[in-house]
Amino acid sequence: MAEKDTAEKQLLQYADVFANVANVLLFDGEKLIAPEELEDVLPRSTYRGKKGKLREQERDVAKLWKKNKIRIAFLGLENQTDIDARMPVRVLSYDGAAYRNEINKKKSELYPVVTLVLYFGYQKHWRKPRRLKDCVHIPEKLKKYVSDYRINVIEVAWLPEETIAKFDPTFRVVAEYFSQMRKKEDYHPSEEVIQHAKAVLDLMAALTQDARFAEIGDELEEGDALNMKSIALDRIEEKGWKKGKAEGIAERTLRTIRNQLRRRADYKIIASDNDVTVEEVIRIAKESGLAY
Repeated sequence: MAEKDTAEKQLLQYADVFANVANVLLFDGEKLIAPEELEDVLPRSTYRGKKGKLREQERDVAKLWKKNKIRIAFLGLENQTDIDARMPVRVLSYDGAAYRNEINKKKSELYPVVTLVLYFGYQKHWRKPRRLKDCVHIPEKLKKYVSDYRINVIEVAWLPEETIAKFDPTFRVVAEYFSQMRKKEDYHPSEEVIQHAKAVLDLMAALTQDARFAEIGDELEEGDALNMKSIALDRIEEKGWKKGKAEGIAERTLRTIRNQLRRRADYKIIASDNDVTVEEVIRIAKESGLAY
């Protein structure tokens, strides 16, 4: 569970990815937030649980937006693969803790706290509460005294295509995957090269529970770029693995060759490393959509 949580948070920790996602979802793509204006903040806060025991709660990703050393806003992103009926209560506790932290620092002027819940489910809409009042059973005579709290749920798979197009390639491929799976239950990746490729594949593995994403990611180093055409998993297996196996190349060797192709290694080096001909490397590259 800890590895899954870490994978879900890793990609959005990058300032350039966080800034792009926030700009698209908050400002319709207008580049108001620059990566260098984001400052990491401790995502943990404390509360008292049962029997007064002090416990920690942790956001997924949180950053402070500052311009010329002036605090503009506290921004948080929460990843959800499942629908949580009590999400308004969770977000209220996160946001309240952030405001409490501001008060404790005795700042003369408070800045806003904004949380976006990124919902990656694609088989059904988020039909559970988005407002605090919908989570709580309130006697009729008390309703006018109970304050409400609305959360911002972003259903990634239902974002309009024009909105998805405004993301940079690194997060766009994630949004495209869930959008296409919702519409066609099939994924046709673009040929764009993405940054933070390992973090993207680790996120996809965590969100989809498809180990093949993780297997590809395990072969990458931090900072590696990747042509996402190479993660058309079913097509690669059908065209590359099966044909390759029929022609006498072991599946393990094919896996190694494809991983080297993703890193754009020289064909001759790949052939030498795997004891195959350059012609075989070129054939596998073409059949797997990895030729260069």
